[in-house]
Amino acid sequence: MKFLAPLVLALTASTAFAHGNVSCPAVPKEEKKPQMELQKKLEGEGWKVRKVQNYNGCYEVYGFDGAGKKAEAFFNPKTFERVYPEGEQPVEKK
Repeated sequence: MKFLAPLVLALTASTAFAHGNVSCPAVPKEEKKPQMELQKKLEGEGWKVRKVQNYNGCYEVYGFDGAGKKAEAFFNPKTFERVYPEGEQPVEKK
């Protein structure tokens, strides 16, 4: 039981932290692209998408990125442009 409590606490803390402060601009429903289109786009870039959901006006994606790293990412539902939580910077490709 002593082992389980810290594990649950760590998982809860990491989930809460992962969202940070992220939001997308308001997009009228008729201008939003379907979530399935985003999933297909990302899979075409090598992602393995486990789940896509709405979060603060963004599409939130859980899965593994093109490099195989576990990812939780946010995208504008109109443009599919990636949106980063406040204080998080995009990783530059070399």
